[in-house]
Amino acid sequence: MSFVITTPLYYVNDKPHLGSIYTTLICDSIARFKRLSGDNVIFITGVDEHGLKIQRTASNKGVDPQSHCDEISDIFKQNWKSWDITNNKFVRTSSQNHESIVNEFYNRVKASGDIYMGVQKGWYCVGCEEFKENPENLSSYKCPIHQKNLEWKNEENLFFRLSKYQSQIEELINEPSFIYPKERRNEIINFVSKGLKDFSVSRTNVSWGISVPDTKDHTFYVWFDALLGYVSAICPNMSDPSLESSINNGWPADIHFIGKDILRFHAVYWPAMLLSAGMDVPKRVFGHGFLTREGQKMGKSLGNVLDPNLLLSKYGKEAVRWYLLKDISLGSDGDFQNKRFVDIINNDLANTIGNLLNRTSSMSRKWFDNKVPDTYELIIDNTLQLCCNEAVEKFINHFNLYELDLAANVILNLAINTNLYLNEKQPWKLIKDENNISIVCNIIYDVLESTRIIGLLLLPILPDLSSKINMQLGSLYNKNESWNDQLNWGLLKSKSNLPAPYPIIEKLEYE
Repeated sequence: MSFVITTPLYYVNDKPHLGSIYTTLICDSIARFKRLSGDNVIFITGVDEHGLKIQRTASNKGVDPQSHCDEISDIFKQNWKSWDITNNKFVRTSSQNHESIVNEFYNRVKASGDIYMGVQKGWYCVGCEEFKENPENLSSYKCPIHQKNLEWKNEENLFFRLSKYQSQIEELINEPSFIYPKERRNEIINFVSKGLKDFSVSRTNVSWGISVPDTKDHTFYVWFDALLGYVSAICPNMSDPSLESSINNGWPADIHFIGKDILRFHAVYWPAMLLSAGMDVPKRVFGHGFLTREGQKMGKSLGNVLDPNLLLSKYGKEAVRWYLLKDISLGSDGDFQNKRFVDIINNDLANTIGNLLNRTSSMSRKWFDNKVPDTYELIIDNTLQLCCNEAVEKFINHFNLYELDLAANVILNLAINTNLYLNEKQPWKLIKDENNISIVCNIIYDVLESTRIIGLLLLPILPDLSSKINMQLGSLYNKNESWNDQLNWGLLKSKSNLPAPYPIIEKLEYE
């Protein structure tokens, strides 16, 4: 079974920021989970390289647009390697095969009678690459997102008949499964209810773009071009790209993950374009929230932009992954607070999970000759077994619903309950009486087995930390066998060797 997941295609006007890291980590964790569940995952990411914004950015740097795109695209690729992102597709919209797909798609839409020539007048945000409707103060109105003055445009453009698809888009967006979360769906329903207007799909003042076939001096509007990157990315034959080969190789996408600011393009314009071309629409679009820092919007002018490379080198990818995925409810806005970040990593990973593994492994090695203890069926206490069975079921359900924060908290709660169980049983006291050896064996075995399952559940969220837990339990995980089957209780081998424990994650210091 194939599963197609996409990040947005990131603008190459600048290097990756924390928001783009956040979206990509979300998709990476879901892609890892789906692979572990047995799906054939096509994980698409990449870069959007055309448009007026890129053209001007390159000009300001004194380089040609292609050189600028090559430089920033390489930075994105290197960043994804540094963050251990498991994408198997990386699309560049300046590639020749992408251009072929765009031209073929355009000809389909044109053949449907949905393209016509018109005049576009309005106030345009170069940062958004979007016309803004009815600014209140035309002389000083700024884009609410980029806080830059709008530019007046009055030019000949090709238009797409979006209005033709009013009823079909209404039907689509009212399906509860199409747009997540519910708040975003309500916003789109409200937008569409006001009536869809045709939008321009070409520009005449932008040289850096794909030329429109048989239309002199027109290049494709960046959004018409970029959205097709999701299709061109899955084309299996780059030497002979075609829409049919992409369709046969996995389209439609199972889910687009994007920031809420570009939801309208993905949930309204994109499906209408696909319907016009006789293609299936994506199965789901998820508009996640924005990230702030210490309660403030991040911006260069405020001097509070968080450099993801600095976070990576200073704290490591596992710490950042855990904070962003566990502490932010997917779909809501999130705030990066340094003190909270340090507290969460220290409490959740170092103390609750790390210390549980370290102290239990140490006790087992000390009392049972550096081995996992043998178990005794005469003593029946299935408390942790029931906890683990329930945790596994909840974790899988949450992940399938893209509730990553709830899935992460299931792991944490299992670790907390396992620690409580250990503290209640107090094997360090029981071991003093030889008559209690069998009881202690069962307690230690159950705690180690619960920790093994905690490690397996961490695999799609914190793969490195999961690997460290597995190694300290004797490298039990077999990637060639079913991950789901290995979540069953009782697979820790009695009397197997336990390696010497070491801290699986270092505590962070306040600054």
